[in-house]
Amino acid sequence: MKTHLFILFSFTLLFLLSCEKKEEVAYVPSFSPPSNFPSIKYPEDNAYNYSRWKLGKKLFYENALSRNQTINCGSCHQTQFAMADNQAFSLGVDGAVGFRNAPTLVNVAYQPYFNFDGGNQTLEMQVLVPIQEHVEFDFNIVEIAKRLANNITYQSMSKEAYNRELDYYVITRALANFERTLISGNSKYDKYTRQETTLTAQELRGFNLFTSTRTNCNTCHAGFNFTNYAFENNGLSMEYNDEGRARVTKLYTDKARFKVPTLRNIEKTAPYMHDGSKATLYDVVSHYNSGGNNHINKNTLIKPLGLTDNEMNDLVTFLKTLTDESFINNEFFKNN
Repeated sequence: MKTHLFILFSFTLLFLLSCEKKEEVAYVPSFSPPSNFPSIKYPEDNAYNYSRWKLGKKLFYENALSRNQTINCGSCHQTQFAMADNQAFSLGVDGAVGFRNAPTLVNVAYQPYFNFDGGNQTLEMQVLVPIQEHVEFDFNIVEIAKRLANNITYQSMSKEAYNRELDYYVITRALANFERTLISGNSKYDKYTRQETTLTAQELRGFNLFTSTRTNCNTCHAGFNFTNYAFENNGLSMEYNDEGRARVTKLYTDKARFKVPTLRNIEKTAPYMHDGSKATLYDVVSHYNSGGNNHINKNTLIKPLGLTDNEMNDLVTFLKTLTDESFINNEFFKNN
């Protein structure tokens, strides 16, 4: 009799345990780079973890970072435009107009320096530029920390992520931690290099032109990220209102030189050039085909190419294979 009661009790306990609601475990995304990319180097004091990422993302879309609390980082770096903007010059507080086209943040983890003029050496310090610029956030990192000091949610997230109260150190680190995960490497071109798909005949013609000595495109737009990160003048104008690299170095030889941008997701980041003066990819290719203007600092590789209209279209078609829809549509990067 005791044996039967024990068996009955055991089955009842198992039934109750099986009916008990299981605790849901939050999904933690992986932001590892694809196999054809190098590993990401994180600073010793800002190694990736999900708590830091969550805090950084929340701050990325936080209007309190701007003086009048109307804009945030995501205002100029929008997911549908591959973390860039669709305006020649983005608008800052009180409708102030910027003076450079907002660059994409795609694969920013691999950049050796930041901004078109290379004025910042670390991603942690780069965020201070839009915060302090009068035509952007027009604010101060210390004042931002004071503004958020009584925010219970931010203080709790800061303690979890960095084991300290929210301050300028935490804000800059968390934003950089989030931005380093903006990795895009799943375009049609990437799948082609991994032998997961094929390119069309036109795409291949464009690729062959891109990598040929006839165009020299891949001399500056080199490597897995399609940039050599050098500062170059491409003959866009004869005269420039923007001094480019010379704004930092004060050297005449750096006047109107700008950092070579990545071409990844270039289809989504129009308008183009540091001043947003080219509306379409065809306009960009046409500029290089013409050889540009003879500025004193123009790169000597930029010269008339003699491409036909069909060949220019082939180049544009190849450039569109660098679009990574899985990155653009990634819900983890959106403001939700």
